[in-house]
Amino acid sequence: MSRQRVVITGLGGLCAIGTDADSIWQSMCAGRCGLGPLTIDRRDLRTNIGGEIGAIAEDGIDPRRRVTMGRFSVLAVLAAGEALAASGLDLRTADPKRIGAVIGVAIWGADAVDESYRDIFLEGKKRTNIFAVPRAMPSAPAGQVSMQYGLRGPVFGVTSACSSSNHAILAAIDQLRLGRADIMLAGGTDTPMQYGILKVWETLRVLARQSCRPFSADRDGLVLADGAGVAVLETWEHATARNAPILAEIVGCGMSADAGDIVSPSVEGPVAAMQACLNDAELPATAIDYINAHGTATKANDRIETQAIRAVFGDHADKLAVSSTKSMHGHCLGASGAIELIACVNAIRHGIVPPTIGYTTPDPECDLEITANVAQERPVNVAISNAFAFGGLNAVIAVRKV
Repeated sequence: MSRQRVVITGLGGLCAIGTDADSIWQSMCAGRCGLGPLTIDRRDLRTNIGGEIGAIAEDGIDPRRRVTMGRFSVLAVLAAGEALAASGLDLRTADPKRIGAVIGVAIWGADAVDESYRDIFLEGKKRTNIFAVPRAMPSAPAGQVSMQYGLRGPVFGVTSACSSSNHAILAAIDQLRLGRADIMLAGGTDTPMQYGILKVWETLRVLARQSCRPFSADRDGLVLADGAGVAVLETWEHATARNAPILAEIVGCGMSADAGDIVSPSVEGPVAAMQACLNDAELPATAIDYINAHGTATKANDRIETQAIRAVFGDHADKLAVSSTKSMHGHCLGASGAIELIACVNAIRHGIVPPTIGYTTPDPECDLEITANVAQERPVNVAISNAFAFGGLNAVIAVRKV
């Protein structure tokens, strides 16, 4: 029995390089960097670079609901609203029981947690904000998206560190293929631009000092950033029946676990996930034109990812366009995969590969065809998005032009 085809009919996003999917893509094409000096209260942080979004319009969110929402939920709701509008779906006539949402989160509502600690330990208050728990819990963005748009189908959160977006998208695809829904909103959100989060990441000694330079020999670490991204996914039959704008088809999904170290990546895990994705898509390695790499700009990650790509693609690795858009929007943790899906879908639609900016010096251990500093026009029929997270949790998605 043939399985359900799944297509993308809408995209929405917010991050340091844009507050909607189109502006994010335009910034990617222009090689614009959204990473800069922090404006938040840094206290004793040594880190002074990140990807902040700044003030955003929250029109359409009921003030009574807004007080129950952490910032990561607000971003998810706004990204979902944009994606729904782009899809042309009329929620007034759609069956809400056939529409669901899966939103990935790597951490939690960091602003609510930081505020609670500040209230109790610095200001000596007797209690926290009454909505601290619903503002902080990792499943809150999925629930808030459901309530904002009246979605009554499968709704849940996913958390798998930096692979959360891709795992959320894969989980949503499963709901469609199993017939539990006709439409799923899927993506991720995170807001790590908070003192507490930056402090603990600083302790890991993986944060860059000045900029994010994936695959460049002089790279020295990742840059954290706020962000959210959501895609509207539909079965092919449902999308074509309502004449929806089909942006791309998700043709393959692959997952694996390293079962090794909690923070150090392996080659075997990413290889297994990419190969599983190709197998699911029923495509040879030579069919892939572009890889949006996980590309965090840490020494180990970029070297291991290079080895994994070469293991899967062999000689074709020399023909693949590879880039890491994290060099522009930063590492948005649970939102990264969803923002990078915007890059993959638009690379297919427009025949443009976004660049890895900040690339200065080739690294012999990262000897891929890196699209460096300037976007490149080239045909892209199939693109894959890699996500390889702490804990060895790997998720890869392949999208194809329709």
